[in-house]
Parts: sequence; C-alpha cells; structure tokens
Amino acid sequence: MDICASQFEERLPELQELLSGCDFVGLDMEFTGLRSVLPDRQPSFFDSPAEWYQKARQSIQQFTVSQLGLSIFCRETSTKYVAHSYNFFLFPTTFGQIDSELSFQASSIQFLSHYGFDFNKFLKDGIPYMNETQEKKMEHLVPGSWMVRSGFGKDKLKKVIEEVTCWVSSAEEKDSMVLHDLYDFQMFEVQLILRQAIKDIWTIPLGDHKVLVKKMNPHQRWLLENTSYDSCQKEQIILCAKGFTNLFQALVKAKKPLVGHNMMMDLLHLHEKFYNPLPENYEEFKKNMHTLFPIILDTKNISKSIWKEFQFPQASSLSEVYEELCSVINTTNQSCPEIFHARDCLRYTTKMCLHEAAYDAFLCGSVLLKIAHLLFCNISCDNTRAASYFSQYLDVLSTYVNQVNLIRASIQKINFSGLDDHTKHLPLLIANVRRWPGVNEEQIHRELGIFCRFDVRRLRMNQFLLLSNRLRNIRMVLEEYKTHPNLQISLYYYWRHAPEVNCFLQICGIVVSWSLLAFFLGGSSSCAV
Repeated sequence: MDICASQFEERLPELQELLSGCDFVGLDMEFTGLRSVLPDRQPSFFDSPAEWYQKARQSIQQFTVSQLGLSIFCRETSTKYVAHSYNFFLFPTTFGQIDSELSFQASSIQFLSHYGFDFNKFLKDGIPYMNETQEKKMEHLVPGSWMVRSGFGKDKLKKVIEEVTCWVSSAEEKDSMVLHDLYDFQMFEVQLILRQAIKDIWTIPLGDHKVLVKKMNPHQRWLLENTSYDSCQKEQIILCAKGFTNLFQALVKAKKPLVGHNMMMDLLHLHEKFYNPLPENYEEFKKNMHTLFPIILDTKNISKSIWKEFQFPQASSLSEVYEELCSVINTTNQSCPEIFHARDCLRYTTKMCLHEAAYDAFLCGSVLLKIAHLLFCNISCDNTRAASYFSQYLDVLSTYVNQVNLIRASIQKINFSGLDDHTKHLPLLIANVRRWPGVNEEQIHRELGIFCRFDVRRLRMNQFLLLSNRLRNIRMVLEEYKTHPNLQISLYYYWRHAPEVNCFLQICGIVVSWSLLAFFLGGSSSCAV
C-alpha cells in the first residue's frame, strides 16, 4: 500500500500499534543516488571498514531517501504469518528555516523510472521527516519566522489569502468561512500567516483537510491566543514537521528485529535522516545503530553463508534467493509457515513489483522466515515441524545477528554488536610493470577490464596491488599475465613484497655488510701487526 503525506497522519496510530505487536520488520529503501562518481570517493576492496564508512558517509549526506518500504510481519499461529507492507514516499521537511539540499544521480533516477517509480508522489506529496538536530533548530523558531518555501505552497497560499481578504472586508463579527483541501504544513502555514496578516480573524482546523476562519474582535482573539488549546502550538507544529520520524521513533521503541538485504546503505540513511547526522567516528556509528536496533538481520549475509551448504543454485539477487527458497529444491518449504498479505496490501498476491520498496521489504522478511525454518528443521532433523514461536527461529539465526554484508571493502561484513571479523576477500595480486613509462592505476584498471573489475593501488613506482571479487578471473589473469612482456602478475606475499619488509631487509643487509667489512678490516690490521 502506498502512503503519502496526505494519508500519513491518519494512518500513524494504526502503524504504531502494528509495530508494537509484530514479530519482526522487513525494510528496504530507494534513493536519489548511491555513490559519488569521483574515483577517490568510491569504495574499494582495499578500504578498511572505517575508510569505507567515510566514503559512504559523504554519499549519504549528498543523496536522500525517495521511498521507504516496511513489511511488518505478525505471527497469527505457528503456521501462519501476516505481512502488512507499506510504501512511504518521503521528502525532506521544508518549513520555517529548515530547508535541505539534495542531489539526484542520473543512473538512479533512470533505474527508478524503469521500474515505474511515481515521482509525483515523491516530490508533491512526500511525507516530511527530520532528524533530532533539525528538530532542535525548530524548537527555537518563533511564529514570525515561518516561511513558505515550495512553489506549490506559495501558489496555494496566495489564493487562500486573496479569498479570505475579500471575504473579511464585508464579513461581520462571528461570521465564518471554510477553507478546503489543505494538507500537512499547509494547515499550519495558512493559519499562521493569515493570523499574522489579518488581526481580526481566528482559525480552527476542522479535520478532513479543512480550516474554519472566523471573524472576531481583538479581545476575543487575544484570549484564544493564550489558551493551551490553540491548534498552532509549537509542539503540534513540530510533531507535524517530524512526519515519518514519528514512525521511525515507534520502530526504535518497539525494538523488533529489523530485516534487510544488503542493508548497509539503508542503515546509514536511517541514522542520518531520522536520528542524527552520521558521526565522523565509525565505531560511534556502530554503537548508535546497535542502541537503536539491537537485532539486525541481513538476508544477503545469511544466504551467502548457507547457500553452498544446502546446495542451492547460484542466486545473485533478492528475488532469485526468494524463488529458490520457494522452489522444490528447498525440501522444507512445504512445512514452512504460510505468509499471507494483509487485506489492504493484496496487490502483491498477484503481482511482482521488484524494486518497489514495500515489495522488496516483503521479500526480505519472507526470505528470512524461510531460511530460519530451513535451519530450524536442519537442527531438529524434522522437516515437518514449524517453530511454535518466532523466538525459536531467532535462536537458530543467532550466528548471523547484527552481521551486515559489506560491498567493496577489505572485509565482507560488519559486526554491529562486537569486533568486526577480519576475514579477507580473495587473494591479493601484485603487478610488476616493465617498459610502460608513466603508467597509473587507471591504465592498469582498463587493461584488466576485459576480465573483470579489479581495484588497483600503487605499491611502488612500477608495482601495483590488485584485488577482485571473482576467483575464476583471478586465476585467468594469473595465467594470462604470467609471462606478459610488460605486465607480470603473480600472487602477493607479504614477506616478499611488502615495502616495509624490503626496507627492513635492506637495512639488515647494510648492517651485516658493514659488520663483515669491519670484521675483515679488523682482522687484516691484526695480521699486519
């Protein structure tokens, strides 16, 4: 189900209640961009987790979330789960002096367009959101500082002011009129600016996107301005300005397992957009995320770990993983609890909507449930029995809790509840260059591009380190360039190739040479005497 700003406030209490009573939540996001196009800001297999984080942090600050999907899984019986799946179209809060800058990456917009993304819902009716730092700024605003920033808002406001000004000149005290079709901040903007511009009126929201404008004398207005029941109190304005952040805070409060697929970028955006700007320190980011979400499960990491053990065919995407788990290859699929869509989310029962955030969030949750059931059956040696409670599935997944897959870095996953596992990727290669003056990393990268993408880093003037994520291409490159006249590639060995080791050995050689020379010279002098 799609939820935009015009429906969000009405649905919020229901969504908060769902989160508090569910078993786990699937998450997915779509972005206006992913990574910087600048070479020095792109992630590399050479990057430590901290280096990777710094590069990703810059991209997160540059781009925003266009759509966030939640699939809220509720267990009804041991053999039945119901998924409530929602697409939230988001747009940064623009109210008062809060105004965000955001960028669009052409490839990301092209990708979203290809899969039918509704840009009107994103740009015109996106749910506002803000983080805690922005909220603190809003707390210091005063009514005179409210500003209408969007072109759409200004047009609407101009029309309303003209309508009310025309009416008030002939209206008598206690006369009233109703303004229609006002959404979200328009409800506040219109009331605040009308009250500031026209001193003998008062405004009252009626619900159903309507505002009552009433003419009254200044004394009555003064009494209303100083009552706690005023609809334009700062607290209510901030609550509306927070928008989706209210639901994010309900998700944090619920402390339910959060499930995603290759979800590192999702977690970075959650922190930056709805909690606080990403800290400079990588370990502080990990600590913050673990506090917000104590149980994180990445189906990319889990499926990578178990795939060969259970002899599934290779699957590179979330949808392929889901299809394999639903097929006859998975001998436990028949006994796995059935997953039903909630009544207001039936669109996904008959239609695949890949790269729609709510559908991908549903796939994440479904994949997790099927993998958990597979592991549960394997441990219990009984393919016919389902776990009575979701906590039993969590027990068999304990090895994978808070382990999130990392793309293009020196390690394969991040541990949010402890030290990172420094298991390296594939073997490191070294390229020795001859008769190729002025060669640089980019030229080596292009040379090897016919096999696959290698990350390249200069070691010395004519030596380069190479890393790839495909073993068969590494083998091919080693064979192809073993006797190449200009570019010889071999396996890298630290004790043979590391500059610091070579430097140490050279120093040792010099010391030994001088010692031997001194010994022989000393011996010759003794003989002469």
